[in-house]
Amino acid sequence: MRAPVLTLAFLIGLASPAFAADDVATAQSIIRSQEQALGRDDAAAAYSYAAPAIRQLFPQADIFMSMVRNSYAPIYRHKNFEFGEARAVDGKIAQRVHIVDANGESWEALYTLETQPDGSLKITGCSLLKAGQAV
Repeated sequence: MRAPVLTLAFLIGLASPAFAADDVATAQSIIRSQEQALGRDDAAAAYSYAAPAIRQLFPQADIFMSMVRNSYAPIYRHKNFEFGEARAVDGKIAQRVHIVDANGESWEALYTLETQPDGSLKITGCSLLKAGQAV
């Protein structure tokens, strides 16, 4: 009886990282899609990836886009956008992104995403810090 229980526990343990990896891949796809929409100046598409709490703060796509242009210029326009470390726990994901802005300066972004009641994954926030600055 002990062996099947241990085997089941082991298999569940193996399944968790796979689910986490799937969640991270989905999160990266969402972040990349928003990044590409921003690059095309497609406010509606970029806005569609924002969680309800973000949409409440910025109730229209053009208001959201203006905020991104003014407060997240390295994300809005950049030379390089590369995924770093990610963590997934209980439907919440934190994804680091290494960015080189249009002027060649390095930045670190930390995106957070959460699973919504409808099962979709949406961006709940993004903090941006110039590379090398202390938190």
